[in-house]
Amino acid sequence: MIAVPALLRQDVPATGLASAIGISTMLLEVAIFAVLIYIVLRFLWATRGSVIIRGLGLLLLVAMVGFFLLTESLPLDRVSYLVDSLAPSVVLGLVVVFHPEIRRAIVQIGDASIFRTFFRRDTRIVPRLLRAIARMSKERIGALIAIERDSTLGELTENGITIDAELNSYLIESIFYPKSALHDGGVVVRDDRIVAASCLFPLSQNPDVDKRLGTRHRAALGLSEDTDAFVLIVSEETGKISTASGGKLNFDLTLEQVEQQLDAALGRKEVA
Repeated sequence: MIAVPALLRQDVPATGLASAIGISTMLLEVAIFAVLIYIVLRFLWATRGSVIIRGLGLLLLVAMVGFFLLTESLPLDRVSYLVDSLAPSVVLGLVVVFHPEIRRAIVQIGDASIFRTFFRRDTRIVPRLLRAIARMSKERIGALIAIERDSTLGELTENGITIDAELNSYLIESIFYPKSALHDGGVVVRDDRIVAASCLFPLSQNPDVDKRLGTRHRAALGLSEDTDAFVLIVSEETGKISTASGGKLNFDLTLEQVEQQLDAALGRKEVA
């Protein structure tokens, strides 16, 4: 039998492999927690109009953290057993009670901007909007158009009339025609589609706002304060075009200025 040198017979140290596995496991756990935190935060943001949902979510989070710290630091076996026993029932009850909000939040998560960047397509939104507001400005037809960006406007569309049609300048004009049943309220645009009309936007409560502002301008400003939506306004009295974004109103703009602001706000490739 051939003798093998002792150096060659030594097993390869497993320290490096174990360390790599440990780091990979840690990274996987961090990724899982990050996804869960993102989903929770996205859910609370998507349902920002519901104080009950936000309050309940924060209350449950504080209670869970408090119970965990309490049971880990003190030998409260009975309390720990009770929490472990009731937790599945509580989660199931919350799912049953709040299933519409949960479903809506899941849909809104799927429509998040992080996914839109991978499925982005060319859009004709800017030229079509410009044609519509140009004609409405000339005819002095009042209009209020909100363009959804990262913040979802799903709650606003629910209180309006569902349209779900391709964005068309003539359709927008028809909606805001004074004798139309849908001309009151605002229109919500998502990508290159008109989602809903006759939507009620939140009025700005800013005490520094000019008291002479009309309802359309206050609604546009209020929506831009609550979300990152870009809002177009056409004055019925003067025909002047204004925009609202980031809690700021821009009055009496030319079509060229509106086009520049739309391109900057949307940041998308436009086709004629």
